[in-house]
Amino acid sequence: MASESLHPASAPSRRTVVAAVGAAGIAITLNACSSDDGASSSSGASLAKTSDIPEGGGKIFKDEGVVVTQPTAGEFKAFSSKCTHQGCAVTGVTNGVITCPCHKSEFSVTDGSVKKGPATQALPEEKITVNGDSIALA
Repeated sequence: MASESLHPASAPSRRTVVAAVGAAGIAITLNACSSDDGASSSSGASLAKTSDIPEGGGKIFKDEGVVVTQPTAGEFKAFSSKCTHQGCAVTGVTNGVITCPCHKSEFSVTDGSVKKGPATQALPEEKITVNGDSIALA
């Protein structure tokens, strides 16, 4: 029992610490090497093709928490998909309006502004990049 007090069970071994540091270094190296595709460095992946986003409408990307819209031909915008009223995820984009299913708030596809409450604040704008026909988070 005396030997247990010399090496507390909660402290990681030297081997564990060295292995964790080595794995982190490999992950950083692999991540740096994977950005050669020209996509944005923060997301590294394309959200959609420009042709996937209907003019006057948009598309919701649940996993990324964004909605991408095309208010007019060739103009793309992105907003948080979290309703500013009570945090529900928006579920629809039709007729120039982004809709929340919880309390029926509506937001403009052009600037995220409130078109119909109970929400009182616009959807926060998100940064995207459009490169050719590819849309990615910036």
